Amino acid sequence: MTADEFNAAYPIGTAVVAYPGVRPEDDPNGERIVTTTRSRATVLGGHTAVVWVHGHGACIALTHIDVRPGGAA
Repeated sequence: MTADEFNAAYPIGTAVVAYPGVRPEDDPNGERIVTTTRSRATVLGGHTAVVWVHGHGACIALTHIDVRPGGAA
């Protein structure tokens, strides 16, 4: 999903599960954060769509974000 597609579908405050390190299918013991978005999605370095979430100090790639059911605010 591109940053523009994410922003069109999900406003700031959308309920998500974020995987800052690896996705659970790659490592079931990886960190998982049940949270909400705190920014619009942007493109980092001209190539990676990312979003900032509450409870984590760095942006997270959209490939490592799952919107929770009923997550769109």
